[in-house]
Amino acid sequence: NGIQSLSSNTDGENNVANGSYSLLHNTSGSNNVANGANALSSNTIGYRNVANGYHSLSSNTTGNNNIANGGYSLYSNTTGTDNVANGDQSLFNNTTGSENIANGEQSLYSNTSGNNNVANGSKSLYSNTIGNNNVANGTWALYSNTMGEQNVASGHRALYSNTTGSYNVANGDHSLYANTSGYYNVANGNSSLYKNTTGLYNVAYGASSLLNNTTGISNTAI
Repeated sequence: NGIQSLSSNTDGENNVANGSYSLLHNTSGSNNVANGANALSSNTIGYRNVANGYHSLSSNTTGNNNIANGGYSLYSNTTGTDNVANGDQSLFNNTTGSENIANGEQSLYSNTSGNNNVANGSKSLYSNTIGNNNVANGTWALYSNTMGEQNVASGHRALYSNTTGSYNVANGDHSLYANTSGYYNVANGNSSLYKNTTGLYNVAYGASSLLNNTTGISNTAI
């Protein structure tokens, strides 16, 4: 339903296209659902994709098992598989990254090839490009992360400034806020380890604990 929707289909099966140019270039891809103008418009042989929203999964060619809900969600995805994007422009720049989950407007927005990331909250993991295995719960959590790996941030702007730091755990609003490349830190409590930038192996329990630590190593505050 819509101008040129599924107009190139040759032997694809069980596809649903609603909206102008939706599934436009699909030839043999099967079991796809596209709702919205230009949704899955570049898909050729990709299968079991669901795109709901204007230009959602628009660039997808051979990627499989993706779910995109929201305008421009998973817009740039070409071959990435098993991704879930809920929210306008979520996983917008993802091309080959797989097994990512993004819930919230512009969550995991910059991700290109990072895998196995979970972002819950508007602009969470926004800057992540190639980082893997990160979990961000809260608006703007892990916002600046680019290639840091295996971080867990729960709370508004938790691990906000982290770029390459890995193996950090931050629970609480603004916890480990200034951390950039420090790793193996644990911060539990609002603003705990707030000013830490490159410090390592620190443990802070309680609001504002180890607040002023910047580069210190192996400190424990309970």
